[in-house]
Amino acid sequence: MTDATAALATRIRDDLDRIAHPRASWLTPRRAPDGSAALDVLVVGAGQSGVVTAFGLKRAKVDNVLVIDKAPRGEEGPWVTYARMKTLRSPKDFTGPDLDIPSLTYQSWHEARYGADHWRALDLITREDWNAYLLFVRAVTGVTVDNDTELLSLEDAGGLIAARVRGPGGERVIHARKVVLATGQESTGRWWMPDFIEALPQPLRAHTADAIDFAALKGKVVAVLGAGASALDNAATALEAGAASVHLFCRRLEPQVIQPYRWITFRGFMKHLADLDDEWRWRFMARVLGLREGFPQATYDRCASHRNFVLHTGAPWTHARAEGGRAVVTTPQGEFAADFLISGTGIAMDFSAKPELSAFHDNILTWADRYAPPEDERNDRLGAFPYLSPDYQFMEKVPGKTPWIAHVHLFSIASTMSFGPSGSSINAMTTAVPRLVDGITKGLFAADVEANWQAFLAYDVVQANVRETVQGLGQAAE
Repeated sequence: MTDATAALATRIRDDLDRIAHPRASWLTPRRAPDGSAALDVLVVGAGQSGVVTAFGLKRAKVDNVLVIDKAPRGEEGPWVTYARMKTLRSPKDFTGPDLDIPSLTYQSWHEARYGADHWRALDLITREDWNAYLLFVRAVTGVTVDNDTELLSLEDAGGLIAARVRGPGGERVIHARKVVLATGQESTGRWWMPDFIEALPQPLRAHTADAIDFAALKGKVVAVLGAGASALDNAATALEAGAASVHLFCRRLEPQVIQPYRWITFRGFMKHLADLDDEWRWRFMARVLGLREGFPQATYDRCASHRNFVLHTGAPWTHARAEGGRAVVTTPQGEFAADFLISGTGIAMDFSAKPELSAFHDNILTWADRYAPPEDERNDRLGAFPYLSPDYQFMEKVPGKTPWIAHVHLFSIASTMSFGPSGSSINAMTTAVPRLVDGITKGLFAADVEANWQAFLAYDVVQANVRETVQGLGQAAE
């Protein structure tokens, strides 16, 4: 840490201390069945959403919080793993992890590290700098994280949740009153590719989320399925690694270049979409997720600057086979042979694919269970999203079968259908994290209402010491 960033850290801690109202602790420690201390909240995922949620809880005086992440420190989230863009796509002045603390904004950190002139000249934030900033936020706010620790299962434990985890010391059980799943893109599903691609030998194909050896693609013909931003990022990375040619296949006749998330980034939508009825929420989010995320000019230019980049439109893949050590895909325009396939096909909702959801995966309420849209708005892919409570909790398909899942809050990309941009979204943090934190604290307070009432009745701290004799009416003063 440089002198400037150390000074900034001191300033942030001072700012947080100045606004730490109310300061009173208000939660009574709970004991697990084995007698150990239970957490108030276990947050799973130490990416931006998990760390900022823990920070928000600390500001609400919920201090008995632990964050776990299966990745090593510094590799949480996508930023230095499978994210392959050069910069963030969000404008540099979008705030989020700071939770409206000016000294904690990315701009403050950037200026401390590089200077104000560098900030003014900056176009977009590099993903490496964003990752470093998130680690700074984690350190300066005092969020406790256990890295290299994977969640294996969640189970009911009589008023608590038992989370079985595996970490450096082996397997153990952590008990908590509340659990937040801030587990990113694949939180309630799996990275998906068409079955006929997945059936190919592994050396011939990968998903954009996989660890791809791009250096091995030098001199190769690469075919990419999908025309979203991440598909183009992977195409560009292959081109920059020296691929002989990269062919990107788009099912649309024209690529999607509108970015719907730019339009919906205003406080009314971000804060109150979840307050609308199901009809309006479905209508808005079905259009947003139906358009999907358009790619910006810089992303396209990164590919198009290479003469060996070819964009095929109106060309979905309908079949694939291995032949002579290559992959041959079938499209409406004919067959195409490539040395390697990259599938930029996103996520499929599949609760059964997540071990941590195994105890209740078949009882998670979905949008398809709750709402039947007009036929012209029907979308089975979106109907598979979980239908969440106003506080981001899982809800039951069959009421009473697994009531304890009301203590599990989902804050990830899968929250999108219920809340719009929320978990896994930089631009939504300033509205989404406070709503999540309020939902968690509401549940904690309501569960303790009887104990709080008894504590209130027993409250006898004297406010003033009356030392002089008080005369009653009718008494004459001497």
